[in-house]
This record gives sequence, structure tokens and C-alpha cells, in this order.
Amino acid sequence: MDKQLTERQAFLVLNGLSGVGPVTLRRLLDAYGDDPRAALDANAGSLQRIPGVGPEMARTLANWRQHFDLTKEEAALAKAQVSFHTTADATYPPLLREIYDPPIGLYKKGPLELGRKTVAIVGSRHTTLYGQGVARRLGSELARLGITVASGMARGIDTAAHEGALEAGGPTVAVMGCGLDIIYPPENIELYRRLERDGAMLSEFRLGTRATKTTFPMRNRILSGMSLAVIVVESDNSGGSMITARFAAEQNRQLFAVPGRIDQPSSRGCHQLIRDGATLLTSVDDVLEELQFSGEQLPLPMGDEATGKESALDLSHLDKSEAALYRVLSEKGILSADVLAEALQRPVHEISATLMMLELKKLVVKRADGTFEAR
Repeated sequence: MDKQLTERQAFLVLNGLSGVGPVTLRRLLDAYGDDPRAALDANAGSLQRIPGVGPEMARTLANWRQHFDLTKEEAALAKAQVSFHTTADATYPPLLREIYDPPIGLYKKGPLELGRKTVAIVGSRHTTLYGQGVARRLGSELARLGITVASGMARGIDTAAHEGALEAGGPTVAVMGCGLDIIYPPENIELYRRLERDGAMLSEFRLGTRATKTTFPMRNRILSGMSLAVIVVESDNSGGSMITARFAAEQNRQLFAVPGRIDQPSSRGCHQLIRDGATLLTSVDDVLEELQFSGEQLPLPMGDEATGKESALDLSHLDKSEAALYRVLSEKGILSADVLAEALQRPVHEISATLMMLELKKLVVKRADGTFEAR
């Protein structure tokens, strides 16, 4: 047995070897008495007797030094200020140990310590302002209660949830589908820096690993597995959020879904989850009640922000046509200029001019598909 390796180093090697997944790693450890050094010291013939270990993988494990430069890896982790945590460590997310296929190790960046009181907020990358507002508010209110907000740092709902928690000065962690030295998506560089400073980022993938269609589902099982509950804010019938919801159900985690407009594609997944038995969520109180949290750590702010209700908007500075158009958008949701013209019985060119004025006043947003939405 290779006594030169520490147990942590052996775990780092096993976790970093290409082509060896979490289920196979678990079988290896079961076969060798939970000793990663024994697994790395075994010969190829012995390794091939383990289910799931074929000839190629056995050769890789038996000759791991040809495939993994441990000294270089440790130097890269130190330079990137990334730590490595195994299932034996107190710093490993405690709930994650309970799932069927927990990562044998996690890379971590950022000062936040991870505990049991974690709730995940996930949703679509192609979201509405309503969805972003809900995610931001839920992130903020949960964080103020001392509950760690977990998400995936993706565009849309994930970003809003992290930002809400950070703005509240509370704990938040991003579970990444790539190595922690890669900022993905690249436009979230500022969020990455804030999490690096005030929160945490986790990944089971070694430094340099690029995000792929395979890494995201693997990431999603960690996100749900480390959380007491998963909240889906907006999602179509397919996509990453629905995968995370499925993992949550399989892992016996509490699943919440936020209802949306019945004619909005980004609400279809949430409505399907509610039909299938997810708890309908209308405020953070629903989470506290279901999980029996006392919510005593940090007080919620007074007034409308605490209840999640929006303050009435003062439209007195708008002319009659602007106010009428804004009310229609507020009531009916996302609409095109043609539909607005028909609803208000006005020419399209007048509607377009009014929409431009409302955009300048930051009351209306034009979406990528050319439709409009009230802020």
C-alpha cells in the first residue's frame, strides 16, 4: 500500500481521474474498506472484479501517476485558493452524505461554512421580470432568517436568488457545473467575485473542467442533495430545474413550486410540479411552516418587503395614454405592440411611441422576442 499518500491526497487523486464517476468510486471504496489508498494500490486484475470497473478504468487506476500529477494539482488548488473536502470532513455538507451517489470530494472556494439549514432556489435561464423578482425576494428573506440560499449561478432565476441573499447580507452558495477556476456564465464575473468574498462556491469537478450537458445534471443532484428543500420559481416542462426537482423527489427533499401565469411557458413546469404533488409556494412563510423553521436568527424588515407585497406604483407623473398602456401591461403580462394596439384601440405607431416613453422612464422592458413587460 502506498503509505506516501495521505488519505486526503488519495481521495483527491480518485476524484480527479478522468472517467471514474461517483457510483464507481463508491464501489471502489466499499471493496477496499473505505481506504482510498488501498484502491490506488490495487492491481488491475483485482480492480476488474469490481462491478463497473472495466479493463481501461482498471489500468487507469493501477497506473494513476501516469494520468494525474498530484503535486501540480495541489499547487493549482493553493494558487486558486480552493480547498478540497471529503465525506469524512466536518466541512462536507452534512445532508449530501445521505444521497445515493454523493461526491467523494468537493472543491470549495469562499469563506462560508456549510450546515444543514440550506434551501435551494432554481429556475429558468429564460425568465420574466416577475420570476426574477420572486427569486430575489425569496433569496433575500431566507438569507435574513439565517438560511443558506443554494443555487447554480446560472443566468436568470439562479442569479436573482444569489443576488437577493447577498444584498440581504445573508449566506449563499453556488454549486457549479464546472471547475471553480472557470467563471460560467462569463457575464456573472461580479457575482463570482461576491461569492468568493462573502459566500461560497462548490464543485465536484477538478480545476479546468468545462461545463457540458453532462456536468449540469451531476451538479443538480448536489444542489438538491445538500438542501432541505428545493424551490422552483420558473421553469418550462423540460430543463435543468425539472431535473433538480426530480432529484429532490428521489432524495426525499421537500419540493416547492411558485405558481405563475397560465399562459406563460416559463410557468408550465411549476404548474406541472404542483399537479404532481409539489407544495404551492406563495411566500417564505410556506417554507418556514413546512420545514418547521423558527426563523428567529435575523428579523425580516418591516412593511411591504416583509410580506412580499409590492407597494402601489404612483402613476401621477404619466400622461393619460402612458398610464392606460402601463395598466394593461401590468394586468395582462407580456404583450406585443400589436396586441396592445388592439386592446387599447389605438394605432400601432402611437403604441410604439408610448412604449418608448415608458422604456425611457424605466417602467417597461422590451424583451428579446420584441414583446414588452411592465416592471
